[in-house]
Amino acid sequence: MSRDGQKIDRRKFLKGAAVGAAAVSSTAISNAQDQESADHQHAPSDIALRVKALETVLTEKNLVDPSVLDEVVDRYENRIGPQNGAKVVAKAWVDSDYKARLLDDGTAAIGELDLLGTEGEHMVVVENTAEVHNLVVCTLCSCYPWPTLGLPPTWYKSSAFRARAVIEPRAVLREFGLEVSDETEIRVWDSTAEMRYLVLPRRPEGAEDMNESELADVVTRDSMIGVAIL
Repeated sequence: MSRDGQKIDRRKFLKGAAVGAAAVSSTAISNAQDQESADHQHAPSDIALRVKALETVLTEKNLVDPSVLDEVVDRYENRIGPQNGAKVVAKAWVDSDYKARLLDDGTAAIGELDLLGTEGEHMVVVENTAEVHNLVVCTLCSCYPWPTLGLPPTWYKSSAFRARAVIEPRAVLREFGLEVSDETEIRVWDSTAEMRYLVLPRRPEGAEDMNESELADVVTRDSMIGVAIL
């Protein structure tokens, strides 16, 4: 975790990367976001074509079962994704006892919903409040809680986001369209291979009468990373 005045050594370590990234940062994160939404509009990339060719060869040699591959793809596209994290958030909003357990031991509480798994075995949940806004990053690579948020977005893996989120989180959030007041403390949580983080966003105004299922529908992936609010 990084706060103003703390983790000075980590900041110095990242400073060089941040300076270089800042030179192109005004467009780097935006371009990564645009690329994520536009990828499906273009012809398959060279990597995608190679993967498809490899799959074809392995299938022809009976080394892989296409149905098993389809099951894996379906799992991450439709059954593992932000909708799982949204279930965790919505339950915390309507069940104060569950919320307390979630903030005390995220791994155990998420496990109650059977939403732990590979790339998300150990979880910490951090709560946004009127005084504190949380932001999750992985400065070394792109560690991300797959079971609760699915596959990481392109911008999360970008060098610009990874380098600058710790150094200048307000500026980074501003590029996502989120203005955080100077009175609000920003806490940056650095995910690792051993520990992944999930932001518990504040319940949006006007959602007091929504049930748990309805609340889950309004929770977004970005709000659980901390680059957006609801």
